[in-house]
Amino acid sequence: MARGKLRIYLGSAPGVGTTHNALAEARRRAEDGTDVVVAAAHTHRRQRTSALLTGLEVIPQHPSGAVDTAAVITRAPDLALVDDLAHANGPDAPTYARWRDVEKLLDAGIDVVSTVGIHHLESLNDVVTQITGVRPEQTVPDQVVRRAAEVELVDVTPQELRRRMAHGDIHPAERVDAAMAAYYREGNLAALRELALLWTADRVEEGLARYRGEHEIRSTWEARERVVVALTGGPEGETLIRRAARVAARSRGGHPQPSHLLAVHVVKSDAVGRPLTDHLVRQRKLLAELGGTYHQVISSDVPKGLLEFARGVHATQIVLGSSRRRSWEYVFGPGVGAIVARDSGDIDVHIVTHEEVGSGMWLLPAPGRGVGEHRRVTGWVLAAAAPALMSLLLLLPPFSEVGLSSDAMFLLLTTVATAAVGGLWPALASALWSALLLTLVLSPSHDRPPVSLDNTVALTAFVLVGLLVAVVAEMAARRSAQAARGRAEADAIALLAGSVLAGNEPLQALLRRISKTFGQRSATLLERVEDDRWSAVHSVGAPACESPDEADVLVSISDSLALALRGRVLPAADRSVLWAFAAHLGIALEHKRLEWDAAEARGQVAGNRIRTALLAAVSHDLRTPLTSIKASMASLRATDIELDPEDRDALMETVEESADRLNRLIDNLLDMSRVQTDSVRPKIRPVGLEEVVSATLIGLPHEAVTVDVPDCLPRVRADAGLLERAVANVVSNAVRHNPDPRVPVLVAASAHGGSVQLRVADRGPGVSDEGKQRMFEAFQRLGDAPQGTGVGLGLAVARGFVEAMHGTLSPEDTPGGGLTMVFDLRAADTDGEDDERGAHAGPGR
Repeated sequence: MARGKLRIYLGSAPGVGTTHNALAEARRRAEDGTDVVVAAAHTHRRQRTSALLTGLEVIPQHPSGAVDTAAVITRAPDLALVDDLAHANGPDAPTYARWRDVEKLLDAGIDVVSTVGIHHLESLNDVVTQITGVRPEQTVPDQVVRRAAEVELVDVTPQELRRRMAHGDIHPAERVDAAMAAYYREGNLAALRELALLWTADRVEEGLARYRGEHEIRSTWEARERVVVALTGGPEGETLIRRAARVAARSRGGHPQPSHLLAVHVVKSDAVGRPLTDHLVRQRKLLAELGGTYHQVISSDVPKGLLEFARGVHATQIVLGSSRRRSWEYVFGPGVGAIVARDSGDIDVHIVTHEEVGSGMWLLPAPGRGVGEHRRVTGWVLAAAAPALMSLLLLLPPFSEVGLSSDAMFLLLTTVATAAVGGLWPALASALWSALLLTLVLSPSHDRPPVSLDNTVALTAFVLVGLLVAVVAEMAARRSAQAARGRAEADAIALLAGSVLAGNEPLQALLRRISKTFGQRSATLLERVEDDRWSAVHSVGAPACESPDEADVLVSISDSLALALRGRVLPAADRSVLWAFAAHLGIALEHKRLEWDAAEARGQVAGNRIRTALLAAVSHDLRTPLTSIKASMASLRATDIELDPEDRDALMETVEESADRLNRLIDNLLDMSRVQTDSVRPKIRPVGLEEVVSATLIGLPHEAVTVDVPDCLPRVRADAGLLERAVANVVSNAVRHNPDPRVPVLVAASAHGGSVQLRVADRGPGVSDEGKQRMFEAFQRLGDAPQGTGVGLGLAVARGFVEAMHGTLSPEDTPGGGLTMVFDLRAADTDGEDDERGAHAGPGR
């Protein structure tokens, strides 16, 4: 009997409609003539979903809640609908999980349509718990879902799902607020949705790979962009990874995922087992942060190994760095990049330039050194071998028939070639060696005496011509080296000047560039302080110089600034260039300090603006309670007016209320001053939210606030006094803006992973998106705030205090209308170690 086929509707989150879709398919196929039964369906009393059951045959479930597989197999339908694949059966059931029941139906040859949520997959259990703070109790093995013949993703946007929730389409009205505040937060839903999309994409990829293998397809199909970045272990790898990440991000319209960005380091067989370089360790960390994966391939042929890996992972693009080889090294063959680009076939290859092009290019070319070392070595080889080989060739037929003068010209040619390649001394050696061979070997072969006038003239000609050509070659090489050095100096100084003027290169990076350019171990910018002592402003490398006496190279920038290098003594020619570098370093420091001064000036301007706003705002709000106090006290002291006890009590109550209002206003002004001057120093320790919330409700009408703070919540890391002030400001603000006193403000708390959220929800008119951006600014009273009720400091003070405790305070729309203020605070460690660590925390640390 053929095994039945399984079709699964995979939901990105609870409530997206998997059961609705499954029932709709069952109805559609039943109307088309398929024999369909419903073995299990969970409609959760949703009307539109329940309506789909009408007309479908339903087989009652086992008393334990399991699918009655025996009844379904006896009925033998073409298709059985079994909802909620991850459902756990009761203790009296024949099987412990519903997916086991489905396996029995499939083994009996019955096709099954089922549903499952992405949060129920076993491999994603920990990830879902981390995202939502709730560990799924029921899971299903991934291989059960992967073996399904068809998997269809059921997905809606987080905003649409929250709208369904707010309209009561998913949970009853009494559970909406709690669900919106906890599991159904927009960030949670977006993360679950991404998990579902990625899991589905991976399954599609498996099917595609299986199809390509069955049909022996080797060419690249660009159905999904995959970017492979080749790492050499050098410092340029970070540049390549970032560039490849941008390529991968553009290909999918977002940040790269491990299946899109892959880095490979090809290791030769003789290097296996060696520890990773520091550069590779940092690059692997960067790769993980960008969502990529690291791979290592062993191959004696680097281009071949790289291309085999790229084809094995179905890469569509390869990113390589420009070669670090010097120009003369290309004599030995093309670089890896050229070979990969030539043999890549239908894989696109990106060659990315970087600062490490030419490993020795950091050092400035040596001034006027003439012929390079590699050319000089080649010249000595030519001087030793070329005359001997030429003489041997001239002794063999048919060259043995030519005259002695022709022999001399051939040997002179070798001397000229040696001079052009190796310079002065190899040319001189070649001339002497050629003259000796002409005199002792070639002359006797032509019946000429070894010592004669002809040989003496030939010897002199060899030496003179060789010297002349060698001098020309030396001068050309010297001019070329000087031109290269000048170009390198100009490029480096232009780059530094542009960086300083643009303000985009910090001092640290500027010092690092100087250190690499001049081949130094460390570079330190020293500044003279009082008593002729020196202090390091910035430093790169080790060991750093703490005083000018410790420097191998010292450049004075000004009377109080100096650049100290440690590593090697520089020649005089390099020192002139270094002074230009040092001058730019001084300009960069001055530029940085001007930025600091500008920032301080902006702060002073902001302070002046706040003081101006304060004077304008409190001119009324300070005068009003003072006027009330003065008028009430004058009435109480008046001797010409007789007041009855009720009037006297009313006036005393007015004085007390005005004094309280004035006290709150002054407290807020002082708190705002502390926040603005960054002088808030919270003493952070574990605090229970229930204690804080109960303290903030003192003085508020009992019916104005409803509190839902479970006792089982973890404590939070906070300063109890500051948190109480912040919550009190937000709660009083919510009560003041709540239009209907019969609908109280809700204060609810819940835990999510390592944080605890406190939500204060009102049913007021709400705040626009633009208003949400301005509501935390000092002295802001939005249009719906009644005049005379404060100077607009409560929310600004609350956010300042919460941020000083490393938390956040943010606004959200209340489902059904209104505003919800969300406190997000870090949960306290259970071992109590936070007390000491938090005692000195705060924005002014």
